[in-house]
Amino acid sequence: MANVSFEHVRKDFGTTTVVQDFDLQVTDGELVVLVGGSGCGKSTILRMLAGLESVTSGTVRIGEREVTHLPPRERDVAMVFQDYALYPHLTGRQNISLGLRLRKVPKAEIDRRVRWAADILELDPFLDRKPKHMSGGQRQRIAMGRAMVREPAVFLFDEPLSNLDAHLRGQMRHEIARMQRRVGTTALYVTHDQMEAMTLGDRLVVLDGGRVQQMGRPLDVYGAPANKFVAGFIGTPPMNFLDGRLERERDGLVFVCDTLRIALLGERRPDPTVHSGEAVTLGIRPEDLALADAAGMGTIPGDLVLAEVLGATTHLYVEVGGRRLIAAVPSGPSLAPGTAVTLSIDHSRLHFFAADGSSLRQDGIDP
Repeated sequence: MANVSFEHVRKDFGTTTVVQDFDLQVTDGELVVLVGGSGCGKSTILRMLAGLESVTSGTVRIGEREVTHLPPRERDVAMVFQDYALYPHLTGRQNISLGLRLRKVPKAEIDRRVRWAADILELDPFLDRKPKHMSGGQRQRIAMGRAMVREPAVFLFDEPLSNLDAHLRGQMRHEIARMQRRVGTTALYVTHDQMEAMTLGDRLVVLDGGRVQQMGRPLDVYGAPANKFVAGFIGTPPMNFLDGRLERERDGLVFVCDTLRIALLGERRPDPTVHSGEAVTLGIRPEDLALADAAGMGTIPGDLVLAEVLGATTHLYVEVGGRRLIAAVPSGPSLAPGTAVTLSIDHSRLHFFAADGSSLRQDGIDP
């Protein structure tokens, strides 16, 4: 096991920079998730750590060793890919042990490691099957076992669940989390799926355009996004945004968006240095909206466009002054499209963003 560090790492493909001034310190035994949309540089970062991509500038270390220019075989990492890359003519046992056999590891040691991996991943029923007789989840577990028996310093996961259906993805998230915590090996995990990121990571690194937008524990990133991009990317359904301005009136602070006026109640407000009339974006998570019995201060009137019933929760799509908001509410009596509704707001959980997208500091809360 080992810690991992990136220091001012940059990666260019020709004249295009895909990773810019990337810094990250991963502690021994930590599972860090790199999350972002397509083209944000997350897989390139993983491949630079594995030695599969060269580093344009900067330093990469595993433990105390600088590995920036070392070939992959000398880095002591094991990678699990989106494609299982199993040999179809070999059994599960043979696929898991192939790398060890090629390195002439003694047979007794190979057997010990295969039994160890099979025990952790519950692979015993599949060791003598060939890949064509396994499900997608079983194949992915064999691929994980193949990485585990190498007993590397660092595990690398490059979107390993992308080819699985939703049910299997949920199962495999649990498998990966359980395996990593039981083995205790440092791990970096790449995904575009923010649900995977939130449930798996000890820490998240949110990337966009080759730059780090925010690092932190999942709930910290969710509760206090550093900017509008992070706020919109982390969370399902995504955060609602309303562009408008703040006005300070005799009775308090009001957010104005065209004809919509929302009196801001409670203590969750922008920094007092924000001037009256200044353009801001108000962010409201769908779960912080609820159906109100009547209009009042700080409520939002609108017309229901669509109600998606998802079991215990219903997503309400509400038209508000030409804009559409999503509210995640407990399921109840069905509402017909076109019904006039009033949304109440949890004023303790509002978010405010400046014109450049940065989070505005709020009373008692760091962005």
